[in-house]
Amino acid sequence: MLPPERFSAHRLSSDTQAPRTLVERAYLALRQDIISGTLAPGARLRVEHLKDHYGVGAGTLREALALLLSDALVVAEGQRGFRVTSISLADLEDITATRVMLETDALRQSIRHGDAAWEQQLNDAFEALSQAEQRRGGLDPLPWEQANKRFHEALIAAHRSPWTKYLLSILYRQAERYRHVAIRLGAQTPRHRDVHREHTDIYQAAIARQEARAALALEAHIQLTCDLLRQAVRDPLTPLSLPQTQIA
Repeated sequence: MLPPERFSAHRLSSDTQAPRTLVERAYLALRQDIISGTLAPGARLRVEHLKDHYGVGAGTLREALALLLSDALVVAEGQRGFRVTSISLADLEDITATRVMLETDALRQSIRHGDAAWEQQLNDAFEALSQAEQRRGGLDPLPWEQANKRFHEALIAAHRSPWTKYLLSILYRQAERYRHVAIRLGAQTPRHRDVHREHTDIYQAAIARQEARAALALEAHIQLTCDLLRQAVRDPLTPLSLPQTQIA
């Protein structure tokens, strides 16, 4: 079982919770800027430059960067500081395959063990996500991201492994980085996919306790972002010039 003091930053399970310390505030701000691409993949993270931007001291910023190491969103370079983790198609494919394996099994287990409270949590999360998806066009994408994460967490809430949930929280954040890349490339526009339909299919199967159908719908949903981004990057008409094995 995960000791309660470990991975303390991940205990901010809801992104709507206010950070309790300066370290948490800096951690969440840095994490969002890395995920959104404001801090580009591979970029050097110079403490002396970033501490003023995030309004914290150098020691606080280093603590926040150390927390991001456990998310695999930054890498340490010995005595040279930190760098944003690079991204690539090969990495996305690995993330996708691992997430599919863990999350579909967690969903199956959650459906088996979920009680009335789990059903209510899932209902509430799906309703909130549906409302966010209706408002999504042209607005701040952050509320949708928060609702989407809450929905995926609700699906597996009855799963009994804290380690699985922790690992999936890391994989979700990694996948979120690539979703932002896909959006910038136009690979997740409505002409390519109907995300609300995908979520509805997963929800309806899960709430009906149809394990196999729910797992298949979830697998297809997770896999599609990878497939669309791979197609966009390899398409010679892609507006951005991206190397075959590195998105930067």
